Parts: sequence; structure tokens; C-alpha cells
Amino acid sequence: MATYDIVIRNGQVADGTGRKLFAADVAVKGDRIAAVEAPGTLRGDNEIDATGKVVAPGFIDVHTHDDTALIDNPSMAMKASQGVTTVVCGNCGVSAAPYVRPDVGHWMSLIIKKKENLSKDFASFAGKVDAAKPAINGAFLIGHGTLRINSMGDDLNRVATAGEIKQMRELLDQSLEQGAIGMSSGLFYAVSSHASTDEVADVAAPLGKWGGVYTAHMRDEGDHILKAMDETFEIGRRVGAEIIVSHHKCSGRSNFGRMKETLPHFNEAMKKQQISFDVYPYVAGSTILRSDMLERADKVLITWSDKVEGMSGRDLREIAEEMGCSMKEAADRIQPAGAIYFMMDEKDVQAAMSHPGAMIGSDGIPFDAHPHPRLWGTFPRVLGHYSRDLGLFPLEDAVRRMTSYSAQRFHLAKRGEVKPGFYADLCIFDPATVIDTATFEKPISPARGIDTVICNGAFAWRDGKPGGGQAGRALNRQAMQDEARA
Repeated sequence: MATYDIVIRNGQVADGTGRKLFAADVAVKGDRIAAVEAPGTLRGDNEIDATGKVVAPGFIDVHTHDDTALIDNPSMAMKASQGVTTVVCGNCGVSAAPYVRPDVGHWMSLIIKKKENLSKDFASFAGKVDAAKPAINGAFLIGHGTLRINSMGDDLNRVATAGEIKQMRELLDQSLEQGAIGMSSGLFYAVSSHASTDEVADVAAPLGKWGGVYTAHMRDEGDHILKAMDETFEIGRRVGAEIIVSHHKCSGRSNFGRMKETLPHFNEAMKKQQISFDVYPYVAGSTILRSDMLERADKVLITWSDKVEGMSGRDLREIAEEMGCSMKEAADRIQPAGAIYFMMDEKDVQAAMSHPGAMIGSDGIPFDAHPHPRLWGTFPRVLGHYSRDLGLFPLEDAVRRMTSYSAQRFHLAKRGEVKPGFYADLCIFDPATVIDTATFEKPISPARGIDTVICNGAFAWRDGKPGGGQAGRALNRQAMQDEARA
């Protein structure tokens, strides 16, 4: 009889493909799933009784800003506690590498808090991630905004010159060669809002050569969302890259209900290109504090302020009343700052999540003093609230959207399924009790019902606390492509 390192016995397996739950034992040897067999047939040195539990692939958080959190906070409790075993970093146009300047600056400070985490090339940054021995894996996009700052300095309110575009393109090409999985853009943000469609497409040209993906925080998620979608699709066509639209939403009360327009628009485009999108399961988003977003939001909570103490977690309207000024003036007084904006319609959120092209991403910001609850609650919220309680989709499909589908879209080889030969990224949870506990009032709170999380064969979360695992790694695009071909 084969001896295994871990055997998970008597569980119901959601294998990640959407297949119906089935009873099985799952065995782990080293960093791989070694066997999936009939209940009671496998034995190992370390056995886990999963009676009444679901055994699923570890969840893949496809939209994060965890670039340097993997280094500074290697236990990654905010993600491991949700069952997440892989995070896709470098979204919305901001990545920690490559970065050739000595200063961090406001834009980069969203994801970098220590200068020692700056890296002039992607290979050096990936080495820092591996050296930190995080509990979970990271896959990394290169941010178009970061490339702009490298090449253009602070002179960003214009289209890049031909020479600057060439420099950005070469940095992206080098990063892809060194293992980055694609490029992200954030044309919504000031650092990149003056970039033309031509600039982005010219910079992104190496994606087709290396098989990298293009992810986009689009230029507009409100009144001009259809135009922004078309721009994103055009960039993908021009560079020959698969497209992932980031955190798809219809922003602002005047755009509530417009999923009836955007989802059919996706459907038509998907007939011609490989396009997908990610969604987070909340009606509020979070980013830097911007005065031009205040009128769109029904409510604004401050997540941090570098200028005024005691602002985190407070309603901007109450802050303005205390200051005796307008909300815009109050926002200006506490800048630089971050905020949570309540600006989406629940029916739109559910429609987006239910679409066959949707996967799940948290978009949490790990360094916020008072983060959005999605940082700790996204995946159990999908399983508990939307799948079990509301019946939006079956549990098996919820798991698929968070595992195999995500792995396919980001080309994460041998991940996202409970299958022999795949990496031992696993999550054991109680389908009857799994739920998020993080709230807008108390956002730092682990989920209920997530029992055990294993990443690359090591325990990342167990018995309600970090499992002490150090098996996470920076996933290399070339290595994953080689493994997919093997």
C-alpha cells in the first residue's frame, strides 16, 4: 500500500470542474495530489477526517494587490483563512516591479510600504517573494502605470513619446521573459488616464509573443462603459492577447441596471475573442479617495488618511459635518487617503457573478488601515451567501468559478482541480456553515467554516489560525507553460 504524506478521508469532493459532488479520499505526496480514490481506500501518515465537509481545490484570487504583502506578511492570513492558495497580483496598472526609481511615491505606496521591496527587474522581485517563503502562491502581472512612471517620471498628463513607449515595451518584454504572466492597465487612474489606446497597445505588444494575458481596469465603468469595453477589446485584438476585464461593475446610481447592456455586449465580443471578467460580491468598491467619485456614491467610508489621524472607518459625510464644510472640501483636507464607495446595484452584482464568463476576485487592499471587508470575506461570501443562501448558482459552479476556470484563464498549469498530478492546493470547508464574518464596521475577521487549507502540500490554514506553511512560491509563466506542455 502506498504511503502518503496527507490523506483526506470521507469528504465530498468538488473537483473544480463543476462536476457534481462525489465521495472520495484524497491523498497528497510532496507538493502534489497523488490519488483520488473511493472512500476508505487510502491511508497516510497524516489523516484528516472530512466527514460532512467539502474538499475543493484551493481558491484562486484573480484580482489582488498583494504584491508585497506576500513578502511583508508571509502568513497571508487574510487570504489563507478564506481558502485562497494563489493570488494574482499587479492589477489595475500598478505592480511592484519592474521599478527603476529610488522613491516609492503616492501611487506605488498603495502596494509598497518598504523601499527594500523595490526591484528594478521582475526576476529580482520574484526572488524576494520566494525568499519570504509565503504560505500561498503569487502570480504577477506588470502594471502599465508602473511602466509609465519608470519611463515618464512625474510628467504623466500626456501620451507617451515613441521613445518612452519603446522603453516601456522593452521592460514588459523583459518581465515576461523572466516569468510575469501578463500586463494590467488602469486607465481610470490619473497616472494612466492620458494614455491613448495606441500607447497601451504599443506597450502591450509583447503579450502576444509570450502568451501573456491583458487585464484592464477600464477607462470608464459608468456612463461610457460600453465605449471603454470596446477600447479594451481592441487592445486585446491588436496585441493578440486574452482579455480579462477587472472587477466588472456599472458604477453610480445613474448606471444601475446597465448589466442588461454590458453582459450582452460581452457575449457578442466573446464570440470573436477570448474574454472573461472578474467580480467581487459586494455593492461597494474601494480605491484611493477621489473627489470626482463622491457624487456617484450613496455613501463613502474612509479607509486611511496619511494627513489626518482618526479617519479610518469613518463616514465622509460625518467628517464633513464636523469640519463644517462640503464633502469635497473634507476629502481635500484629509488627502492623501483611501475610501470605500457604495455605488453599485445588488441586482447588477448578482447578474455579473452569474454570467458564464465571470470568475471571483477580491480586489482587497492589504495595507488599508480599515480595509474593505472583501479583503477577508470574498470567497466564503460567495459560497455561503450567494450560493447556499440565495441559490444564485450551485456550490459546484461556485467552486469552478474560483478554481479551474480561473486557472484556465490565467494559464496556471496543474492548479484549480482535485486531480492526481495536480499541485496539492486544497481547501476543506463545511458547506452548511461557511460564511464571511468581515463587515464594513469590523472588516478584519476570518471566515467561519473554512477548516483546513493546504498549499503545495503544506498547511496554510488550520484550526482557525495560520498553519505554519512556507510552501508558497512566485509562479513563473514560462515554467507553467512548460509544465502544461509536458
